[in-house]
Amino acid sequence: MVIDVHTHHVPKGWPELGWPGAPRLRIDSEREAMILVNDRDFRKIQDDCWDPRVRLERMDQDGVDRQVVSPTPVFFGYDRPAAQGVRIAEIFNDLALEICADPRLIPFCQVPLQDPDLACAELDRCVAAGHRGVEIGNHVGDRDLDDPGVVRFLQHCAARGIPVFVHPWDMPAGPRVERWMAQWLVGMPAETHLSILAMILGGVFDRVPDTLRICFAHGGGSFAFWLGRFENAWHRRPDLVGVSERPPSHYLGRFSVDSAVFDERALRLLVDTLGEDHVMLGSDFPYPLGESPSGDLIRRAGFLSGTARAKLLAANAEAFLG
Repeated sequence: MVIDVHTHHVPKGWPELGWPGAPRLRIDSEREAMILVNDRDFRKIQDDCWDPRVRLERMDQDGVDRQVVSPTPVFFGYDRPAAQGVRIAEIFNDLALEICADPRLIPFCQVPLQDPDLACAELDRCVAAGHRGVEIGNHVGDRDLDDPGVVRFLQHCAARGIPVFVHPWDMPAGPRVERWMAQWLVGMPAETHLSILAMILGGVFDRVPDTLRICFAHGGGSFAFWLGRFENAWHRRPDLVGVSERPPSHYLGRFSVDSAVFDERALRLLVDTLGEDHVMLGSDFPYPLGESPSGDLIRRAGFLSGTARAKLLAANAEAFLG
């Protein structure tokens, strides 16, 4: 069994979302389309985003048995009024169930995270309809994952046993990060690292029960590499950093990361730091910066035992999905 916990979908069109410059899709051919944001080209996509037959063929080629299929973050809409955010979520969540009708595809929903009550309600609606988990962005404007409203949503997920996948989005812009795809190459890892810090230093893991199953995309960003610096700061500057009940290393085991790091040395660091029970195959399929074929890094990693390899390819994902 091989389970990929980090893939995305984009429907082949959706109703007007209701504001000027809202994301829309321009169909360029039978197999290709362009996501437009503010009426500008945002991302070129292909039919593996919306056609389950093409997706399943690619899975067979890569030796992947099941995929968690999550929204593409550009559609989160956290910056919109709450009522509009609910409508966006309902549209994309219902379309996701159509794409994921095959049981090999495991749908994760999105929620209007800017309003915790509406987010909980939409999550409950989606789970009743067939979604198996939820993908959330790593922040809501200037509010990070330790925001009281976001914490309330995470407590709801923990109480209901619903897995949470955290994906970076809405990275800072500017001339220095708009070259060379630096928003993706630097901004995404940094955003993910910052969110794990917020979960720890913001006391989220102290307030949310350990039944919460939460996974961070892209190997948790740079967190594993800088854990020593983080730990050192907690002890040396307790007035500023030591605000969690325990040191940062105490919370290892409370979250997982995916394997989308593309380098065996980085994967070894993840396994050494987080433990072989807390790293799962994640490819970022079907986007160009994702791993192809899915799971190739884990299969080739010479330092993994057979038992550890099986955990990273499927067993950990089975536990995460419940």
